[in-house]
Amino acid sequence: MATVDLVQDFSCSVEQLYDYLTVHENLSIIFAPAKVTRIKEGSDMPNGLGSVRKLSLPLVPSFEETVTLNQPNERVEYRISGGFTPLKNHIGVMRFSSTPQGSRLHYTINFDGKLPLIAPVVGFGLTQGIRRGLKTLSKTLV
Repeated sequence: MATVDLVQDFSCSVEQLYDYLTVHENLSIIFAPAKVTRIKEGSDMPNGLGSVRKLSLPLVPSFEETVTLNQPNERVEYRISGGFTPLKNHIGVMRFSSTPQGSRLHYTINFDGKLPLIAPVVGFGLTQGIRRGLKTLSKTLV
């Protein structure tokens, strides 16, 4: 199993951070160069529980993720639910908390590869890309 485990502080409130990151299209900044698009609305809110987003990357078939848990301003969980992916047993978790200076996101993604050595390679790439995207977002989201 591979794990992406990142923590990023923000100078905005938990509510602002949660509101921004739960809009699927806004995740494009974190997953660049992927384009993220909501393709199904959730049962509790448009980007909430049961909502589905499509991630499209250049030169790679797109895949879908479904929000499986939505606790406003606290936690969001999602899983890969369709399309082409070399991953299995995937779960992403965004945990939101307050800090004296604003808010903190603790973001973890756990998954296995469908083929040997896929998980560590994808894990390394995801860690580097998401870290870069979160740093960019922390400078723009105030």
